[in-house]
Amino acid sequence: MLTSSPNSITEQTSLFALSATNSLLALAVYVLMVVALWRVFTKAGYAGWLAIIPIVNVVYLTKIGGFSGWFALLYLVPIVGFVFFVIVSIRVGRAFGHGWFFSIVLLVLLYIIGYLILGFGTDKYRPERLR
Repeated sequence: MLTSSPNSITEQTSLFALSATNSLLALAVYVLMVVALWRVFTKAGYAGWLAIIPIVNVVYLTKIGGFSGWFALLYLVPIVGFVFFVIVSIRVGRAFGHGWFFSIVLLVLLYIIGYLILGFGTDKYRPERLR
């Protein structure tokens, strides 16, 4: 008979260790993303500490992409949110002087690497590129 709860101490320990590992991995990804966005925000003329606050960083990333901060509410709509995420990523890449290929590959698919490249690279933020 199969049960959904672990019935031995080794199964419980394994679940706890897996949970702790996943939590540490998620924390490492979050810290890397905050470091990358801190640099991107600083280059764009915003305070870097805004990258620490989860919802606020999306609002300011939307502003860097050339939209009003209120457009960040579009992220809450399931399919529209993903499409808007791609559009904002392309526009952020364009504001830093990169094309759509860089934006799709490095800002959508490999977002941590892409934002680290934007933050620590020599690219300058120019909002006039968005027009």
